Parts: sequence; C-alpha cells; structure tokens
Amino acid sequence: MNQIDTRGLSCPQPVVLVLSEIKTGNDEFEILLDSEASRENVKRLLSKNKLEFDIKENSDHTVYHVTR
Repeated sequence: MNQIDTRGLSCPQPVVLVLSEIKTGNDEFEILLDSEASRENVKRLLSKNKLEFDIKENSDHTVYHVTR
C-alpha cells in the first residue's frame, strides 16, 4: 500500500500529490497530513472523487486511509 507523506508541505502540494495517487487507480493508500488546511482540502478532494476513507488522529499528524 502506498503512503503519501504530506507533512510539512503547504497547499496545494498535498492536493497535487493525492490527485496524482488517485489517478494511478490504486485501490488503497494512506495520506499523512499535519495541517488543518491540508486536511480540509484533501478531504474535499477525496469526497469529490467519491472515495471512502477512515481518519486516524495521532498526536502530531492525521492519517487518512483511503479505499475504493
């Protein structure tokens, strides 16, 4: 399973990386996020593409586990 680490990146870089992963057609991947803006923007992107995801909050970052 691929893991996209967007920690420390500012928008729109996280969205661009996630969009690239979506286009690969992989059935499952994880996204590591550490900023509120990135979390919201990536959440909108995933919802727009009708992808399901679980959210896991860690002390210093959030993980979106995405499945098709």
